Amino acid sequence: MKPNKPYVIGLTGSIATGKSHLAGALRAARAVVIDADSISRALTAKGGAALPMIRRTFGDAVFSGGELNRKALADVIFGDAEKRAALNNILHPMIFAEMARLREQVTSPIVVLEVPLLYETGYDAQCDEVWCAYVPQHVQISRLRKRDGLTVRAARERLKSQLSGIEKARRATHVIRTDVSEDESARQVVALYQALLERLAHV
Repeated sequence: MKPNKPYVIGLTGSIATGKSHLAGALRAARAVVIDADSISRALTAKGGAALPMIRRTFGDAVFSGGELNRKALADVIFGDAEKRAALNNILHPMIFAEMARLREQVTSPIVVLEVPLLYETGYDAQCDEVWCAYVPQHVQISRLRKRDGLTVRAARERLKSQLSGIEKARRATHVIRTDVSEDESARQVVALYQALLERLAHV
C-alpha cells in the first residue's frame, strides 16, 4: 500500500525576514525541509542546468567566465520587472520540478517547503497551510543594508520586487515574528511544528 502523502507546510516571507533561520530551527527539530533557494543556487552554480538559458537571455555581461555573476544579474533584474519575469520563467519550472521530485521521496508525516515567492508563483495552492516569517519593513531595510551593503533606495527596490511582507503575513495560516531573539523565533516555529505533529498523530 502506498503511504499517505505528507502534510505540506509552505514556509515563506519577504526578503530579510529570517526564513532561513526558521528553516534551520525546523531541521534541528528533525523536520524535512525542501529549500527552493538551495535548488536555485544548484541550478545556477558552475555547470548548472539553468546557465545556458540565462546566458542566451541576458548575455555574457552577467557571467564571469563560466560562472554566473550573481551581483551583476541582481543589478539587472531588480528594478526591471520584465527582466525579472524572464529569469523567473527560466528558473521556476526547473525549481518546481525538482521540488516535486524531492517531495515524492519524503516518508515523514510533514514536509516543509521553503519558498520565498510562494504567493507570487501560486505555489501556496500546493500547501496545506502557510507559515510566514515577518518583521516590519524598516527592519528588513536595516538587515538588507547590513547584509548586502545596499543603499536605502536599493533596499526598497528589492522589497518592491516581491509581495509586501505584511500582505504575505495577512494571507498566512501562522505568522512568526523574527524581530525578537533568534532563540525566541526558533522556539515559536518549533512549537508550531511539534503541535502539528501531535495533531496529525490523532487524525
